[in-house]
Amino acid sequence: MRFRSFLSARPAACLSVLALTGACTTGATSGAAVSQASRPVPPVLTSLLGKPLYAPWMDSTTRERLQEDLRKAQADASAHPNDPDALIWVGRRHAYLGNYDQAILTFTEGIRRFGPDPRMYRHRGHRYITMRRFDDAIADFDKAAALMAHRPDEVEPDGQPNARNIPIGSLQSNVWYHLALAHYLKGDWDRAERAAHAGVAVSANPDRLVSQTHWLYMSLRRAGKHAEAAATLEPIRDDFDVIENDSYYQLLKLYRRGISPAVLDSGLYAGVSTPSNASIAYGLVNWFLYTGDTTRAVKGLEQILSSDQWASFGYIAAEADLARMRKAR
Repeated sequence: MRFRSFLSARPAACLSVLALTGACTTGATSGAAVSQASRPVPPVLTSLLGKPLYAPWMDSTTRERLQEDLRKAQADASAHPNDPDALIWVGRRHAYLGNYDQAILTFTEGIRRFGPDPRMYRHRGHRYITMRRFDDAIADFDKAAALMAHRPDEVEPDGQPNARNIPIGSLQSNVWYHLALAHYLKGDWDRAERAAHAGVAVSANPDRLVSQTHWLYMSLRRAGKHAEAAATLEPIRDDFDVIENDSYYQLLKLYRRGISPAVLDSGLYAGVSTPSNASIAYGLVNWFLYTGDTTRAVKGLEQILSSDQWASFGYIAAEADLARMRKAR
């Protein structure tokens, strides 16, 4: 996912940190104003709470560009049927358009055709998370981890390059990152912790270190291992050169100081206008869960789910938390 700094000034109307959940977004997220009930298309999937989830609104220029990228990828895959990279790009391009089922089918075809390629399992597992198929995702990431165990790590090219056009992800770091996330979404804090520790161990740059540490910290806090969680923040320096994951970076520094309810409600972090807003909001609202303020946590999680960013990991995590809470009643 792409993250941007959320410390820039925004309109005064966005007065609460919970505006991060979509109330103050612009651009591609403005489609939230469209009534879901009026859409003449079926939902993409049903949420863990039984809510129909529709394809997010996308402006015509962006959609046409992504469709052209997909057409080029499909043409390249047809011209190079023995190239697994070409097929991977077809699956990734489908996912960027929100065609998650088709992406899963593409990676499944890749597994059939190319056998023990951990990348196919890595990418299919990612889209299983999007589709709320957490057990399937875990099985795929476990398979990818086994297949990549004796292979050198490799940089993963970006489909949507960052501002410096420097890829910051790798196969191993992404497998461990997503495996930790999948266990976290199931509420299995111990397995999430183990996978996140493995991800930290292969983090080759500050961006990967802060993203891996963020989910490691949250897993430990949710498990009640507060001292161990605090220890994970020690390697996070104030002079990191972070390219993409500045929001994770700022959150980790906030965790180090402690986040008070007054800070959460101050509006200091309001006004995010990127698709990652729900993930940022989740990182902040989760503080209520750490400190036992369930009432405010539930309110914050529900506000995250009022946005249309349902493919965001923060949205999925909020959804999974609320589903478990309601089941436990």
